[in-house]
Amino acid sequence: VSSAPPAKARAPRSMAAPDRDGDLRRTFPALPPREAAAEGFAATWWGNAWVTALEEGALDAARLERGRGYAEHGHVDAITVTPGLVLAYVRGSRSRPYRVQVRLRTLGDSDWDRFLDAAVERPGHIAALLDGELPHSLADLADRGVPLLPGPGDLAPRCSCPDSGHPCKHAAALCYQTARLLDADPFVLLLR
Repeated sequence: VSSAPPAKARAPRSMAAPDRDGDLRRTFPALPPREAAAEGFAATWWGNAWVTALEEGALDAARLERGRGYAEHGHVDAITVTPGLVLAYVRGSRSRPYRVQVRLRTLGDSDWDRFLDAAVERPGHIAALLDGELPHSLADLADRGVPLLPGPGDLAPRCSCPDSGHPCKHAAALCYQTARLLDADPFVLLLR
């Protein structure tokens, strides 16, 4: 009879510093490879809005296509989200993965107040969020100065690879996988 404690599940490898944004940091396991589909990369309107921000802000369609392939084949490791930052390692052509981050605008205190005011105006908003859905009217509070989703040019990727493209294929892969992550959990947007 062994008295050794049971082994704990290994946490996904994260790029975030252990002391950065403590309670506001979430690390999501790597998403499995995805079958290429005729329709859009994301399944929800908010995931597709993220993809649109990526694609309309990109300077090279070929890099986007390669990044999409990397995402579809599962080359993006665990994704760590902290306020204003999405981080992951992306496996490319070399044996060591590239370090990729995408910076985003964050919501200030007054933005949060406006967002919460809008959320409580309609009880259905809170119910939708709890059901894993993001109402259009809640996501786009531009009239109140609180857009939750990025627009073209709002995603600011950086990668440790030598490619100076905007974005490189590794950063595009992370952005595509982030859209899939948002499909599954729109609350990720509220970590900003």
